[in-house]
Amino acid sequence: MNKIGLFQSLKTDAWVKPFLTKYKNVLALALFLGFLTFFCGGALMFNSGFLISRSASIPENILLVYIPIVLTRAFGIGRPVFRYLERLTSHSWVLRMTSNLRLKLYNVVEKDAIFFKQAHRTGDILGLLAEDINHIQNLYLRTIFPTVIAWILYVFLIIGLGYFSWWFAIVMLLLLGIVVVVLPLWSVVVNGARQEKQKQMKNHLYTTLTDNVLGVSDWVFSQRGTEYVAGHKALEADLRTIDEKIKQFDRRRDFLLQGTFGVIAVALLVWASSRFPGVYGGLANWIAAFVLCVFPLIDAFAPLPSAAQETNVYKDSIDRFNALPEEQAAILAANAVKPEGPVELTVKDVHFHYPEGKEVLHGLDLTIAGHQKLAILGRSGSGKSTFASLLRGDLIPTEGSILINGQPVADFGDGISEVIGVINQSPYLFHTTILNNLRIGNEAASEEDVWQVLDQVGLKDMVSSLPDGLATMVDEAGLRFSGGERHRLALARILLKDTPIILLDEPTVGLDPITEQGVLETFFQVLDHKTIIWITHHLQGISMMDRVIFIEDGQLTMSGSPAKLAAENAHFQQLLAIDQGRI
Repeated sequence: MNKIGLFQSLKTDAWVKPFLTKYKNVLALALFLGFLTFFCGGALMFNSGFLISRSASIPENILLVYIPIVLTRAFGIGRPVFRYLERLTSHSWVLRMTSNLRLKLYNVVEKDAIFFKQAHRTGDILGLLAEDINHIQNLYLRTIFPTVIAWILYVFLIIGLGYFSWWFAIVMLLLLGIVVVVLPLWSVVVNGARQEKQKQMKNHLYTTLTDNVLGVSDWVFSQRGTEYVAGHKALEADLRTIDEKIKQFDRRRDFLLQGTFGVIAVALLVWASSRFPGVYGGLANWIAAFVLCVFPLIDAFAPLPSAAQETNVYKDSIDRFNALPEEQAAILAANAVKPEGPVELTVKDVHFHYPEGKEVLHGLDLTIAGHQKLAILGRSGSGKSTFASLLRGDLIPTEGSILINGQPVADFGDGISEVIGVINQSPYLFHTTILNNLRIGNEAASEEDVWQVLDQVGLKDMVSSLPDGLATMVDEAGLRFSGGERHRLALARILLKDTPIILLDEPTVGLDPITEQGVLETFFQVLDHKTIIWITHHLQGISMMDRVIFIEDGQLTMSGSPAKLAAENAHFQQLLAIDQGRI
């Protein structure tokens, strides 16, 4: 039943199955090399047994066994060579497949990150990366490859024995059938459900552990740390119980497996004794040849029961991948290039709602002309940040459109970074040099260009005073710099990038009023020739804007110049009074 479920999952699979076709030649080569590995191993023992017996029976026979000696050397060399080549080929195939799988998973998560975070917890993502990718890898290395190779050997052996004796070929068909069919099915029926439960418990542990680690401060502050540890230990104890049951079954099954191989060896011994009677040691020769041939073939058939019982785990992993959204390749239209000259941004009747959520934006209409300075105000949760994501193309409107010079934002794909630059609340500085941090905006920028933008943002003297100048290492997250300095460094990046539109997403949150005013003045002075979209929650520096809009409950409720609104709009006047501390 579980195997049927796996085949059904693979039939409708859009994640794993495509790689079977993409790398089919390498896959076929790996299977063929695997067959040759076990063939050489069995042939080596068969030939060696015959050679040793024949040579030992009559001393003169040593002169008559030149061909078996050559074959022994050939099979002896061939077995490790083919084994190495098979491992090299199969692992190369699997690593190609899993690397593509990881890339596809990244593309899905990165492209749909906001929605993915709503539908999946961090522990789910870790489960996909740590468990499911490895399960898909093991599906090939521990199940598909060994099973296909074993079945090829199974058919080859039965046909080969049928050449000597059809009735004994039927006997071996039944005996090997216990190893190839019966024991794997028994493992699936008895242990498959336990392994599925084991995987579910591991996924649950990933999820709960991640959630609790991220919220560890809540456990500490509530003085419930002991309760958390006890709960986690209980989950681990349940998992260990399942693990032990699986191991107990594996030990019993392996005992039966080895017993079956013992019966096969005895059957071969009896059959060879009756099939090849003769004088001059002929009987001993064939007994040694056929019986010794069994032992290297054990390595081919022994993994089948354990491989079969894991198919249910693989089915679960495949289903989890196929439950993810379809991969969306980054689209960059041929004419969606960095615009030259003024850039006009048009918002036409935009509606947006998150999956299974209320509508965040409702019928938004707006035109932002080139070089305009626009401030967007609104309460927390009013839709400002969602609107910013829509402008960047990170989200797609449920209805309506957002255009840059008549071109839909979505058409720019990753190329949107050439059009819109972003400075957010907490600009991140990486643990590398100041020069490398700034060149993120433009890798081709010269040191002269970097010094020029540092001068524009007012940091040239500060960086010059550092012992290593531009080569100064930045502490992790840029903690050696003040909040205002980090924002100015982020502005320097944007200047090197030279995008026509700058999106300021509440960039001065957490700064003291004096620093905030200085940062804003620098921003608007240096970016005077750019289009600025400034999302803010209060009005310091608002007089430097050309236009102010207010979003409330997803709709545009106020629009005009700061001076006009201050003179005519009661709501704006109230906001000014609150911001200035007069109310």
